[in-house]
Amino acid sequence: MIVWLQLAVCLVVIGFAGVKLSRYGDIIAEKSGMSRGWVGLVLLASVTSLPELVTGVASVTVANVPDIAVGDIMGSCVFNLLIIVVLDFMYRKESVYTRARQGNVLSAGYGIALIGFAGFNLLLYRDGTFPSLGHVGLYSPLILLLYLLAMRSLYRYEQAKIGDYVEDRVELHPDMSLKQAVRGYSLAAVVVVAAGIWLPFIAKDLAAVMAWEQSFVGTLFVAAVTSAPEVVVTVAALRLGAVDLAIGNLFGSNLFNIAILAIDDLFYLQGPLLANVSITHATSAFSAMMMSGLAVVGLVLRPPSRVFRTVSWISLLLFVIYLLNTLFLYLYGN
Repeated sequence: MIVWLQLAVCLVVIGFAGVKLSRYGDIIAEKSGMSRGWVGLVLLASVTSLPELVTGVASVTVANVPDIAVGDIMGSCVFNLLIIVVLDFMYRKESVYTRARQGNVLSAGYGIALIGFAGFNLLLYRDGTFPSLGHVGLYSPLILLLYLLAMRSLYRYEQAKIGDYVEDRVELHPDMSLKQAVRGYSLAAVVVVAAGIWLPFIAKDLAAVMAWEQSFVGTLFVAAVTSAPEVVVTVAALRLGAVDLAIGNLFGSNLFNIAILAIDDLFYLQGPLLANVSITHATSAFSAMMMSGLAVVGLVLRPPSRVFRTVSWISLLLFVIYLLNTLFLYLYGN
């Protein structure tokens, strides 16, 4: 019970700090004149993925639980796509896919490429004979390069399309200066960093107490806790009617998560990270690819109907894949 209570406390702390991070991040974006599309894709995505970054680095260094780190990354990618199901259920006016701009297809496509590349290298490095750059796998610099290329491409797309729609850029926070926002952002970031360092130790104890595999704990529980900011920010954006901000945050978070995988590899000094973790993480990678592909289908097809007035059939399939991925990791994680 103590371990579960610690996990719950960590969830509350990260969720609360994540809300503050997102609020101050939005204020910083407003004061600096950034577009809201770019805020959702890059700024909010990187902000809400900060727990994954801190937890991953702590997992491969002080806690020495690499499976928790990789499980958190892959599990967060799957969990972020599950949030689309929640959005589709909450948005009662119509299917959420009919409201989101098709420009989100581009970020989803890059996500499929990056997640697939990570899953491919997870299989490639299993025998431990593939060459590396010291303790770093060859895939890490390539992942970072692909991430930067994706960001550059998405930025150019946003700039080219910015005249196609009008954004509401009224000043929402006239009583707060940029300096105050930066100060609040920094304080919230410190809280997230502290909770992120504590989280892998809780996950390690949870796996031992419950006799569960670390890959399962990392993919299901740690990923859910570190994804708390994504849930809060995305739901808040949806309630404001900012569907593109919500969807862009999720796809952008998945892109940033794979970049975090490369950063974790740099800090893991015992060899290439993907050569020292469970092969079952590939299941989560392929599940995230399938779910991203279905999301692309939804954004292009824009299904108007719902299954029993709940969610569209696209969201229903997303939910089924998430359940199957969780079941497989529970039964066959090693």
